[in-house]
Amino acid sequence: MGHPSPSRKGVITAIYYLGTCEWIYRGISYVFLSHAASDYFGRRYSALAGILTVAVGNAFECGATGGGAYAMMIVGRIISGVGVGMLSTSVPLYQSEVAPAGKRGKYVVLNHVGFVAGLAAGFWVGYGITFWDGTEHDVYVSWRFSLAVILIPCFIFGAGLPFLPETPRWLIEHDRPAEARKSLSWLREGSFDSEAVDAELSRIAESVEAYRAQGAAATWTALFADGDLFARLWRASLLQFMAQMCGATAMKYYLPTLFARLGLPTRVTLMAGGIESTLKIAMTVLEMFLIDRLGRRVTLTAGCVAMGVAMMINGVLGQVYPDNTNRAADVVCVVFIFIYALGYSMGFGPAAWVYGSEIFPTSVRARGLNFSASGGAIGSIIVAQVWPVGIDTIGSNIYFFFMAVNFVCIPIIVLFYPETKGRPLEDMDFLFNKAIRGIEGEIDEHTEPVLPKNVNTSSAAEVRRELEEE
Repeated sequence: MGHPSPSRKGVITAIYYLGTCEWIYRGISYVFLSHAASDYFGRRYSALAGILTVAVGNAFECGATGGGAYAMMIVGRIISGVGVGMLSTSVPLYQSEVAPAGKRGKYVVLNHVGFVAGLAAGFWVGYGITFWDGTEHDVYVSWRFSLAVILIPCFIFGAGLPFLPETPRWLIEHDRPAEARKSLSWLREGSFDSEAVDAELSRIAESVEAYRAQGAAATWTALFADGDLFARLWRASLLQFMAQMCGATAMKYYLPTLFARLGLPTRVTLMAGGIESTLKIAMTVLEMFLIDRLGRRVTLTAGCVAMGVAMMINGVLGQVYPDNTNRAADVVCVVFIFIYALGYSMGFGPAAWVYGSEIFPTSVRARGLNFSASGGAIGSIIVAQVWPVGIDTIGSNIYFFFMAVNFVCIPIIVLFYPETKGRPLEDMDFLFNKAIRGIEGEIDEHTEPVLPKNVNTSSAAEVRRELEEE
């Protein structure tokens, strides 16, 4: 691949997110392929299709050679991006739909734990292959090997997916109540008795039938035509957009370059990246235990404060001590890059996916999450282009831009995002009606969902009859 320019690096990074957006094929982010697979084939098999797609894209990347190497790398990034787009929505959907209300945040954050663990593994593999450079042939093989190792977790994940139960909510949505009860009983075994399982299943059926009775609510246009759904859509989309515009993409993909500008040699920059990503694993695990206690809004705002301060310190020190003239200042900058990463792992990183995966009703949950995830993809494309060019032209001043983004996010989260911790998925209608329309009164975990008037609840009744017969 040679030594690509800053703009070419930006294209290679951003094109991956074009793949996740599917703009190359359909023109609308995340929508057609990802949501269709989740809705029609189920959350499990959508994830399996994503794994296979990632493997195909990875093959193109590993095979990039000769005069067409750049083109093959671009094609591979697009294909991999499509696959990751399917994975990044179907997995949180699955976790959100199988989790008990009081532990839903923990389950979905677990997805992000896997993400940062994979990122850390990537940095350590990159660090390891720096020792595999004895000959030109070693260099030719080593970077391909660093990409090919992705196939190992692909195989493990893909082999295990068919043995997991499908989500009860997806099964109810597809008129398979007996399978839904079997799935929910398996998921709640040892934690809930049969009466609690039956009650939860009955509420799921009532919620699904309520939206089915509305007709248009089962289509993607309802996300824009229905005021309540659109209010959730723009919130989830904006949250994903802010999660990338805060600078996460730059830190994720340009961290070694960033460390290099602070005067660290290549091998040390990769090792520092590995340490930073490994620390993020610990912080994300901590987030698993905090998000259901403190709530989504507290962790999001705390993360923004940490990231904004970290960006400010890096910008100020870069102006006071330009061109790495003060070694102590460089060390402080590295430390605050770590603090930034920890703030992201405690806030936007996992919480944006938790929020987006839980606020939509079952009939449009896959569509809603896929549409909203496109906001993150758009933000990633912008940052992937802005960061390498910005750091190359205006230097450390680019940090002030991302500092401002993080601080602006705080009042937006506080003013426009109702707290969802501990709420059953079927209670989100009432929660958002209350938040949007100012309905008085409090709701708790046992509040009955608000159903549209004149709803035919025959399907819900049918589920209850089947449960009673069993």
